This record gives sequence, structure tokens and C-alpha cells, in this order.
Amino acid sequence: MADEVADEGTVRVDAWVWSVRLTKTRSQAAAACRAGHVRVNGERVKPAQSVRVGDQVRVFHAGRERLVVVSKIVRKRVGPPVAATCYVDNSPPPPPKEFTAPAAVRDRGAGRPTKRDRRELERLQGLGPHFRITPDQ
Repeated sequence: MADEVADEGTVRVDAWVWSVRLTKTRSQAAAACRAGHVRVNGERVKPAQSVRVGDQVRVFHAGRERLVVVSKIVRKRVGPPVAATCYVDNSPPPPPKEFTAPAAVRDRGAGRPTKRDRRELERLQGLGPHFRITPDQ
């Protein structure tokens, strides 16, 4: 385990995010980097960008923003107890479940919403045709 965790050196940011279990797979970590959902010290990074001790890593994944400071470099994926010691978590707490909007539920087999259904949903959500976002806005 001494080879896996180190207090100095560098490692790829996608490998580190995956190793400390901020994403489930390394391909998800790399895709998040390419999409701009991973920032190191406030700057968007590519998957091969190096991360070192003291860097601030911001990851937006699975609908939640995680803000962590690197305290140890991890080269391979480690267990959850070891992974938790490799960073300092400064993330905001997740919103309570009662404040999250429930997903719209349609009956099974009801098919695609009609234009009338869509307009009713927009009316219930407080949106209307005059609230549409156009490219010039």
C-alpha cells in the first residue's frame, strides 16, 4: 500500500478522481474532464493534467458538486477508508430530499407527451411560451 499512496509527486487528474472514488469509473472521470466538469485550482483541465498535493479539485458529477483539496497522491484505486484520507472535503452539503424537485411521472405505456400535455406541464411549473430562451438572450 506504500506504493499506492504517496505524500509527494504527481498523477493524472482523471486517475486521481477515480482512485479516491469521486467517480465510479475512470472513463467517467475522463469524460467529466473533457466536458469541463473537473477544475483544478479554478481552471478547466484535460484528463492528462497533473495534480499534486495542495491542489483544489472541483468535480461536478451525478448532480452534485464536490470541492476537495488533495492531501495525498493515489496512483491506484484504494478502499473507501483509505480514499477518505487522501483529500479534505470542503463540499457544500447536499440539499435535503424534500427540497429537490420530484421527477415527472407518466403512466407506463402512455407514450410521448402531446403538445397539450407539454403546455399543461409548463403552466404548472410557472413557465409559458413567453419564458422561452432564445439564442439572442
